[in-house]
Amino acid sequence: MSIVIENLTHIYNQNSPFEAIALNNVSLTIEKGEFIGLIGHTGSGKSTFTQHLNGLLKATSGKIIINGLDITKKDVSLKEVRRKVGLVFQYPEHQLFEETVYKDVAFGPINLGLDEKDIESRVKEAIELVGLPYEEIKDRSPFELSGGQKRRVAIAGVIAMKPEVLILDEPTAGLDPKARDEILNQIKELHQRYKMTIILVSHSMEDIARLVDRIIVMHKGNVALTGRPKEVFKNTEFLKSIGLGVPQITYLMKKLNAMGMPVKEDIFTVEDAKNEILKIMRRKVR
Repeated sequence: MSIVIENLTHIYNQNSPFEAIALNNVSLTIEKGEFIGLIGHTGSGKSTFTQHLNGLLKATSGKIIINGLDITKKDVSLKEVRRKVGLVFQYPEHQLFEETVYKDVAFGPINLGLDEKDIESRVKEAIELVGLPYEEIKDRSPFELSGGQKRRVAIAGVIAMKPEVLILDEPTAGLDPKARDEILNQIKELHQRYKMTIILVSHSMEDIARLVDRIIVMHKGNVALTGRPKEVFKNTEFLKSIGLGVPQITYLMKKLNAMGMPVKEDIFTVEDAKNEILKIMRRKVR
């Protein structure tokens, strides 16, 4: 499912003293099956942008064409759009409300009008996809779970709708390192297994570098940069100028280079850094 955005503009409080342009003539294409990292400082337009993709916000002007359908048209069924585009908000566990995990994850499929057998199949699959044991957890209250488990249940509720596009807004915010890594690994597995289009909003340059195919950088309501991680993160000074940075490992590689170790500087993950340093050390041994 491709997403084509044409000249998308969103103005809050238009024609009032509090008018603010959140998106300014944004145009870009997201291909089916891409894993996109969306980054930008607070107020750059990231959340406003993602909330347009499933119809939560209405464009002031411009078009959003999802799989050939312009969702900005007045007669479009937003219910159908939201079946195809799932949005997981920051701290989604705050939206849990049912008595059991099963009922919470089943809420979306029930509203799709599915029969009981299909609902159970979807709930079981979604719970297992986020790495939770279905039989052990389905009858428990979601409010008895750990923070990381609650987050997974909330994500499972969106996955149970079987969206073709999954948008995650800071899905690891507030989690401890272990829960954070588990959530990100599950998201990566979802992408690899189902080839669904995923848009990950994150402030962690390390996570973005490790996971995504392409990065979209937003600044003041515009797309400032887009490209593969290596293409985007080589613009270190520009990123710093708009309140962003590059992965910490990249700064380390630059420092090692400045100290005389001839390592590549365009490295953004710990694994690649380890391999590069080992390669240099083996050369010295020879």
